[in-house]
Amino acid sequence: MTDDSAPAHGTWEPHPAARWEDGFLSGNGHHGALVFGDPNDERVVVTHHTLVRPNGRDPRPPQLAADLPALQDRLLAGDTTAAESFTDGRPLQWVQPFHPAFQIRLRRPPGDCPGYRRDVDFTTGVVRAACTGWNSRLFVSRADDVIVRQVTGPGLTLDIDLDHRLPGAPAGLGVGHGAVLTPEGALLSLRARYPDSDLACTGVTLLAVTGGTTTLTPPGVHVEGARSVLLLTRVHRHTGELDVVAEGRALRDLLTGYDELLGRHAALHRTAYERVTLDLAADPAERALPGSELLKRPRSAALLERLFAAGRYHLLSASGLFPPRLTGLWTGDWNTAWSGAFTNDANLNLQTASAAAAALPEVTEAHANLIHRQLPDWRDNARAVFGTRGAVAPAHTDGESGHSYHFSREYPLHLWTAGADWLLKPLVDHDETHGTRDPRTAAALAEAALFYEDFLTRTDEDGRLVVVPSYSPENRPANASWGTLNAAMDLSAARHALRTAAACHPGPDADRWQALADRLPPHRINEDGALAEWAWPGLEDSYDHRHLSHLYGVWPLDEITPYDTPELAAAAHRALELRGAENDSAHGHLHHALIAARLRDGDRVAHALGQVLDGDFFHASLMSAHYPNRNVYNADAAHTLPAVLIEMLVQSTPDRLVLLPALPTAYPSGALRGVRTRFGAEIDLTWSPDGAAAVIRPGRTHRVELRTSSGTESLHLAAGEDHALTLREW
Repeated sequence: MTDDSAPAHGTWEPHPAARWEDGFLSGNGHHGALVFGDPNDERVVVTHHTLVRPNGRDPRPPQLAADLPALQDRLLAGDTTAAESFTDGRPLQWVQPFHPAFQIRLRRPPGDCPGYRRDVDFTTGVVRAACTGWNSRLFVSRADDVIVRQVTGPGLTLDIDLDHRLPGAPAGLGVGHGAVLTPEGALLSLRARYPDSDLACTGVTLLAVTGGTTTLTPPGVHVEGARSVLLLTRVHRHTGELDVVAEGRALRDLLTGYDELLGRHAALHRTAYERVTLDLAADPAERALPGSELLKRPRSAALLERLFAAGRYHLLSASGLFPPRLTGLWTGDWNTAWSGAFTNDANLNLQTASAAAAALPEVTEAHANLIHRQLPDWRDNARAVFGTRGAVAPAHTDGESGHSYHFSREYPLHLWTAGADWLLKPLVDHDETHGTRDPRTAAALAEAALFYEDFLTRTDEDGRLVVVPSYSPENRPANASWGTLNAAMDLSAARHALRTAAACHPGPDADRWQALADRLPPHRINEDGALAEWAWPGLEDSYDHRHLSHLYGVWPLDEITPYDTPELAAAAHRALELRGAENDSAHGHLHHALIAARLRDGDRVAHALGQVLDGDFFHASLMSAHYPNRNVYNADAAHTLPAVLIEMLVQSTPDRLVLLPALPTAYPSGALRGVRTRFGAEIDLTWSPDGAAAVIRPGRTHRVELRTSSGTESLHLAAGEDHALTLREW
């Protein structure tokens, strides 16, 4: 962060984080660490993707298949509220809520802390706090799956313990502490058993103390006169009791120097983080500012550079065992909004939207991990609700169950059939980018196609297939109930799933699936000239809504583009113009920006970005909130923003490259380096008021169509041969 001629790859603050929301973050996609607190009482909140609290839910999908034909008859006959009774009568059930494990507290004797500074280095994942007399460093190792923390200074005096007392912690937690001295220092443990459950989470911290003395002060230890203290921490969710002694031995086996532990981790983390960079030619003086000061300048190019860097850093750090939750991998409160779930009907795909282009296959692999471990549950959903073969994805999951059991009258999420295609689309993008075909993705696409083969049996008066029941998350027609017919998202998803599965499985299956896709109805343009959210005649649009499910064909699909389907693209643009922001959710604004970028509307991209940048959505940690004024800790804005910035600069399909399609005028100069395309090339793009240039590094030989504001041309790209472009107009 010392080179003023380059964007900052980290952020810093001159003051401690009094709120956990402002704490700097580190993670390896399994464990997370959130560092905050007074310098004389520093706290690290430990999290893990598996930590979800049992809540007594019934995880079975509703057994409704026998009643489906009658529901379809009623909806086709014009009964607009028929789907409201298509449930098994259970009340709304949330998935198991994500929660923190505990906090590691390091207390020092009271005193001044001159020269205090805290920072996080995005290139290494190291969170540091320091002042005269001590230095604290922490990272979460990708190599060893352990939280590593080191405190150094002359004559350190510290009280260290594991503390479960975080906001919202249930009163009935069965808490047990352990503290024993060891040859290297001490071993601390904390077990928290959930109320009325045999499930628990247990954290273990090994202390290696250099110099001084270590004494037990249950439930922690007191260190006096040490030169350094190294802490290694892991947490496990388990049944019964965890063998703390065995876990202590496993941590002891890792004991080497801090620098060696960091080196193993940084080799993995740095390689991923540094693949893509964005430079917006920002003011060097602004680049040097602490994040909290930069956030007061919402139109600063330096702020957008840092949010891009932070977004990729946090997205990578939250992705491993699973992709990011609504809160990424972090929370300091047991009462996590919306259960801290994976919300599949918008948020998860928005957060991971940059993975392929921003060269983070680690994120896509985490996304694939979640899908493939839950496919058996998706099959249960298809059988139970619809009586079909194949797979239907849930709208919410806690990571354990993939069953559809979160639904109600106002949110009939069990009727959402587009989920499998929507969630598989990032895996398809990954395969196109890398020129491979993952057999797991191909098999899952076949299951989506099998579902549609069994489900799409009803037709309209023109012989076109009807999606019935149909649901557009999380909206309803102005003149009908939520469960209805021919939602635009459902039509796009069915077409895409069938055709993509057919491409993966040539032969008789492909022929059937292509024929089925061809029988689906086209999108409808309503009386306002907008692409209708429901293609069924007579259903009226509800424009003021945070979701933009009906524009799935524009982003992330390539079904509707200004180049191939200009009339539909114009209707989609009109639909975007008419869309309200409803409750100002961050994901709604940035979803709007992604679609606007595909439709080449740089002014609309700038407006949507401005709603977020002006709305005080970002904490000093550069993690974001769901609502303006930093209301409700949530990763949507932080993780989605890099995708918006890439889409306004570079877009690709397997056969097309679009350069600078929607660049806001506020950023007249810059460079985006290392971005990947879906035809297997890496691109460095630079632009200024005098023109633009690109260097394309193809990984495979291919002919693509180049689109710029100057027009269209054909490019023949040869594998291994750099191709340089100069654009005088853009």
